[in-house]
Amino acid sequence: MHWFQFDRRILQQFNFILILQLIPLFILSSYLVYEIKPELFNKQLIYYGLSAGVFFIAFLIPWRKYQWLIPISYWINLLLLLSVDFFGKKILGARRWIEIPFTHMTLQPSEFIKITVLLMLGYLIVRNPPPKWGYDLKMFIKLSLYILIPFVLIAKEPDLGTGLVLLLTGFGVLFVVGVRMRIWVTLLVVIGLTAPVIYKHGLKPYQKQRIADFLGKPSYHVQQSIIAIGSGGMNGQDKENATQTQLKFLPVSSTDFIFAYLGERFGFIGMVSVIVLYAMLILHLLHIAISNKKDYFVKVFASGMAFLFFIYMAVNISMTMGLAPVVGLPLPMFSHGGTSFVIFAIIFGILENLLAFRFYFMYNTDSKITMTGVKSL
Repeated sequence: MHWFQFDRRILQQFNFILILQLIPLFILSSYLVYEIKPELFNKQLIYYGLSAGVFFIAFLIPWRKYQWLIPISYWINLLLLLSVDFFGKKILGARRWIEIPFTHMTLQPSEFIKITVLLMLGYLIVRNPPPKWGYDLKMFIKLSLYILIPFVLIAKEPDLGTGLVLLLTGFGVLFVVGVRMRIWVTLLVVIGLTAPVIYKHGLKPYQKQRIADFLGKPSYHVQQSIIAIGSGGMNGQDKENATQTQLKFLPVSSTDFIFAYLGERFGFIGMVSVIVLYAMLILHLLHIAISNKKDYFVKVFASGMAFLFFIYMAVNISMTMGLAPVVGLPLPMFSHGGTSFVIFAIIFGILENLLAFRFYFMYNTDSKITMTGVKSL
């Protein structure tokens, strides 16, 4: 009887709406990927299965009980980032991957650092919650270092896109948790004043070229993307008439530029529908963060996921329309590819765990007695 109550309590706290909000994105993504290339759809199904597996693993790990593991995982991930400089595998001019010994598989530490940074922020904030008016400068600097160190290591690879996603997500979480307003104002003024110096001395030539392409004539990829979106009109084209994708004019149509194919096939209505689905998911995550005022683990992960979805979505969609420089950021949980699905599945699993097991007695070996006490209250 007590075990039934225990299970029921978990199900009551589990947020099924978050999972249901993802299903329309999965269905539409699978449909488009199948049309582009059926073989890619078969791989997509494997990614779904793998993502479901890591979701349940992340959900079952008692993160609150074994919080001492969080700093260890953060520093191990940081060491892996450092090791990329020495042992990293160079692909297409960038050294971002570590080859796993005795296999042909590679690991990209910069993807997993998003998870460990969120865990580390939650770990630190739970131990030192913000005062009424937000963190002062000393605590802000301390928390910022845990974001800035991996950012510098990732940007050095070079992978400025992933680094900026981590930076904006980390500071977005701090904004939601609470930092004194004068610190943000000062930070924005400093960034504004130093922006020309950062552009001149901090960016690599190819990164400056991307910005120049964005400000000047669009690159070939962007031109074909804009043509695909424009040809879709209001209601989209039939598959046979979606020539930009079917005749291979639109590059990487299943990954970075899948939103352009969405526009070609389903037009303005289809694009707006997907944006609305993302907006509802982001607002739901922010609602979870704001409504859990004192549960800082939930607050950090829900707001962190909201910022990740918003940044990925905004940059990817803007990129396909020529409104932002081209960077390798996929449309989250929509573009074909395994890494993005797995990373987001892990973060979703951790968030659902923090929601479902939000009461410490659920991890207690003496949970039956505690449950009885709670019930009697």
